[in-house]
Amino acid sequence: MTNYRYAAKNAGGRTVEGTIQAPSQGDAVAELRRQNLVVLRVEKGKARAGTGGLGFNVELRLFPVRPKASRIELVLFTRQLATMISAGIALLEALEVLADQAETPGFKLTCENLIEDLRGGSDLSAAMEKMPKVFSRLYISMVCAGEVAGQMDVILERLADYLESSEELRSEIKSAMTYPVVSMVLVLGITAFLMLCVVPSFRDVFNSLDGDLPFLTAMVLDTSDQLRANWLPILGISAGVIGLMIMALRTERGIHLRDRVSLSAPIFGPLVRKIALARFSRTFATLIRSGVPIMGTLDIVAKTSGNEVVSRVVCNAKDSVKGGNMLSEPLGECSVFPPMVVRMIAIGERAGALEVLLEKIAEFYDAQVKSAIKSLTSLVEPLLISVMGIVVGGVVLAVFLPILDVVGQLSEGG
Repeated sequence: MTNYRYAAKNAGGRTVEGTIQAPSQGDAVAELRRQNLVVLRVEKGKARAGTGGLGFNVELRLFPVRPKASRIELVLFTRQLATMISAGIALLEALEVLADQAETPGFKLTCENLIEDLRGGSDLSAAMEKMPKVFSRLYISMVCAGEVAGQMDVILERLADYLESSEELRSEIKSAMTYPVVSMVLVLGITAFLMLCVVPSFRDVFNSLDGDLPFLTAMVLDTSDQLRANWLPILGISAGVIGLMIMALRTERGIHLRDRVSLSAPIFGPLVRKIALARFSRTFATLIRSGVPIMGTLDIVAKTSGNEVVSRVVCNAKDSVKGGNMLSEPLGECSVFPPMVVRMIAIGERAGALEVLLEKIAEFYDAQVKSAIKSLTSLVEPLLISVMGIVVGGVVLAVFLPILDVVGQLSEGG
């Protein structure tokens, strides 16, 4: 017989905890159900020394488990929940299955909290509202719309499609940015190694040579000496400047400035604009098609746009729509939205098919983003190779110039 620690709800809805002995965890659950208890959790326990096998050791955690879910976990959860509900499985039973197969403690606790609230008579959307760090406002609004319309499986399928599209776009952007970041780190690392370790070892050789050193060599040697002598203040000042920049960019004004600059940047600006338009269109279309009211949709889109400039434009559009105007009018006054997008939104409003045209816009800009990422990668790669060649090659050339001069003088003297 094995000791198990359990938590369950009795007939009065009160949560009770205790211990039970059973051959297996399944037998323990069956026994608790025979006692008319709704099982919330059953965990295997170990006997403490000196308690005759009746006690349990408590698992000590430096950091307590909190409800959380990664993006991949949330996508899989949504897709699997939609599949099981469409197959006729009850919502509570489907959540129990997902809780049993959860791979991380945080996500398992998330599912268990949902199950406990549902057993207490709560709606799924209301249970999700208690965990805002796991379920976004967009997610909760769509689930709520599915509950009202009685189409939970359909709404969850759309939500899963939306999350998968968003995650695919995020992965493509992340993979595209990995190469430039790694390359820049390598350039800085190699340059620092050359300037701090390799170049100083040649100073004695250069001092023994007669004549003046080439300008490039003298400049590299002086820079190396300054770096070695003042590396700690330079490191401190750099860290301080970076810290101040991060603090400034976290303010409301800093975020708006950063997003505005990112939209108009020479190389990355067009890509950032296309990403913002793709996210705006996809989110808007998904919410409208799921039955979320237009004002609630605009509010959610403004908060999930990922760009403060776009967010302010959507907020202004919300105020305009509330006053009885068309959505396309305030969007057309902003340079972020191209005329093509504004015209399509206007046509969708007049034809009563706004979500259809928004989905077309989202598909168009998703394809544009993928194309822009490929183009940017092909452009950045030779640019970074050129920078690496200039920086590293310049240091190496500075080291070998005096040696080449000496070799030339010796050959002329011979």
